[in-house]
Amino acid sequence: GEKLDKDGLRLYQEKVGKLQYLATCTRPDISFAVGLLGRFCKCPTTFHMELADQVLLYIAWTRDMGLEFGGRKPNFIVYSDSDFGGETDERRSTTGFVCILSGGAVDWNSRLQQTVAVSTCEAEYQAAGAAVRAALWWRKLLPDLGIETGVVDIRGDNQSTLAVISNPISSDKTKHIDTIHHFTRERVEMGEVKFSYCSTEEMVADILTKALERNKLEKFRSMMGVISWD
Repeated sequence: GEKLDKDGLRLYQEKVGKLQYLATCTRPDISFAVGLLGRFCKCPTTFHMELADQVLLYIAWTRDMGLEFGGRKPNFIVYSDSDFGGETDERRSTTGFVCILSGGAVDWNSRLQQTVAVSTCEAEYQAAGAAVRAALWWRKLLPDLGIETGVVDIRGDNQSTLAVISNPISSDKTKHIDTIHHFTRERVEMGEVKFSYCSTEEMVADILTKALERNKLEKFRSMMGVISWD
């Protein structure tokens, strides 16, 4: 596409800013798309403007949707996921996690990782570390609200990452993973969080790491508690 002029640049930034507000408050299902648009706020083209309009069109089609929390006994579950090298310029991966309480998302994140992962295991491990930090924050807050969480259940769909987390022995395949990410393993050993396997078909955080086909988008959107209020 062609580079936008001054007025087009301002309009694009306004659209992305408003979408970011919506993605932060009640619509986690657009978080990945908005994060992707936000990478081009400095120098967008007509192509990026068309993509922003597509997100706005999706919002127009689903304007009656928002987060809803069920009345059943509160349960707190965290889903953690990552793509691998999805960002084409620097080949960084995208972390995605979502914390679900009583059937609705209360915390979610979709952002590029700060370092380039050289394996899917490392990419998922970095995402797991971000999920653990969020889980520990909620683990401290929820008791003040009368909700006891105990050991927080964090679910991932990468078997090698779960093996690294549960196995304290390093190997040539994990030696390259920076020590800061072993914070995850430490918190598991302390009994504050636990990791369990979740199939890719049930991995809600997948919606925060990549574009999905319609059926998966609708399924994961519903699992996060984003439903129609009508």
